[in-house]
Amino acid sequence: MIQAERAAIPEGPLLPGLLDTTRQACEHGRALHGLARSRLRARLGGGGRVSGAALEAHQSAAHALAWLATCAEGLVQLQGWAERLAAEDRLGEMEQLILQIGFGEYLAQIAGGIPMSQGEIARPADLGLEPDDLLPPPVVSGLMRAGNSDGARARLVELMEAREGAASFGATGLGDEDEMIRDMFRRFAEEKVVPHAHGWHLRDELIPIEIVAEMGELGVFGLTIPEEYGGAGMSKTAMCVVSEELSRGYIGVGSLGTRSEIAAELILGGGTEAQKAEWLPKIASAEVLPTAVFTEPDTGSDLGSLRSRAARDGEDYVVTGNKTWITHAARADVMTMLVRTDPATSDHTGLSMLIAPKPRGSEAEPFPAPGMTGGEIEVLGYRGMKEYELGFDGFRVPAANLLGGIEGQGFRQLMRTFESARIQTAARAIGVAQSALELALAYARDRKQFGKALIAFPRVHGKLAMMAVEIMIARQLTYHAAREKDGGRRCDLEAGMAKLLAARVAWAAADNGLQIHGGNGFALEYPISRVLCDARILSIFEGAAEIQAQVIARRLLESPDA
Repeated sequence: MIQAERAAIPEGPLLPGLLDTTRQACEHGRALHGLARSRLRARLGGGGRVSGAALEAHQSAAHALAWLATCAEGLVQLQGWAERLAAEDRLGEMEQLILQIGFGEYLAQIAGGIPMSQGEIARPADLGLEPDDLLPPPVVSGLMRAGNSDGARARLVELMEAREGAASFGATGLGDEDEMIRDMFRRFAEEKVVPHAHGWHLRDELIPIEIVAEMGELGVFGLTIPEEYGGAGMSKTAMCVVSEELSRGYIGVGSLGTRSEIAAELILGGGTEAQKAEWLPKIASAEVLPTAVFTEPDTGSDLGSLRSRAARDGEDYVVTGNKTWITHAARADVMTMLVRTDPATSDHTGLSMLIAPKPRGSEAEPFPAPGMTGGEIEVLGYRGMKEYELGFDGFRVPAANLLGGIEGQGFRQLMRTFESARIQTAARAIGVAQSALELALAYARDRKQFGKALIAFPRVHGKLAMMAVEIMIARQLTYHAAREKDGGRRCDLEAGMAKLLAARVAWAAADNGLQIHGGNGFALEYPISRVLCDARILSIFEGAAEIQAQVIARRLLESPDA
């Protein structure tokens, strides 16, 4: 359609010797990242532990370093994806265009400014990089200049139009087993979720319990729980695939599995054998639906300062305090609850994690548990599970449900779950971005303006191409983090980068998708309006983008091998 309706596109948008050129570009990106890191370290007082005061004083530069490192690592993972496909003789024209456009764009951003948000650009000068430092080898300079051309973007979208299904946007690089899982959950999403998601959103309804039950039968809630505890024992990569496809249908559905993932990680990593045997099979089978009860009204990301109190009283803990932004709280059967068990402390050392059972609520009586009250927080998007403020006054939890059986371990136990939670959140963001791309592509193909389809206009197909490219970069970064987790290696840096980039990609895709819809995108009847609202939360929860960049920067500055 593009070829027939737009001005002539230069022949052969693919650049010669692409894989060799992108390989050199990876080295250039690594070198710039290393140079920027060493110069920022010098400004902060050298290597070793970085003081919080110094990091805050140079916060803009530190966060710029986090974004530079994330973009450079995104290119490294895109390169790895392309080389694996080439080795399998699967690196087709579409995949080469994604590779070329991705490198062309991200190299240009690294050299000229990386968008941390709409109004914040990470400039090379912020990191002490001089113009001479930025000069790449001539072949890389050519890629930066010509890789992301209009001809390349137009050809990529033309190929996207010609394909159908998940393959429309490039090979993911995963094996047959993971792609079979994708196909299964894509079918489920298309049949059971997509036709109803927008109605659930507009009516602000809970996802029907029948859908939750079907997800339980499909094994969503026990995907990564070991088989010995009733789970499927699958990889974190498989979890990413499932999360992508369910979130592509509706983020609320994709996020149902997050509650179980967090609870299972907590219990697997910090629970006693008796706690694992009791709770993991129930979570895996969806007999119980868990929720995470961490955040408080005045703490936000500063979990170490929370004040909800759990005092020992015989065979129980008695909980007093308030929590907020608790997802799916009314319908949940068990809460993983972070509380202060040592009143003499005011930091993370006095925190403990409780596995707190509660009766499942109904619409008529959402919180029937004695000592527990709650009220709904009305939200723009991310509906389907609902958000709540909770109050506890004399709420009792059996003392045997202290996670791990030892007080004061709650904060450490929670920190160990963040790798998996952020990988899963990155996958959800990819699913939301994919939904935006598919909605925008269909609209641009069907909508006629000035005698031709919207997709024929360069700034429309350019947006669509960049959506596809950035989704693939975020996807490969996320799969890399998942592989590291599956290998038993520390991956808080990789998971943080994946979540940081994927959230930005989801928001950009949703925003551009709505722009392609024009005024119709602003109408509630069009699903892209919902996708925009859903995308906005992704850079806030599981570590706001600013907190995420702070964590990444500290790791980079303090780890000699990062």
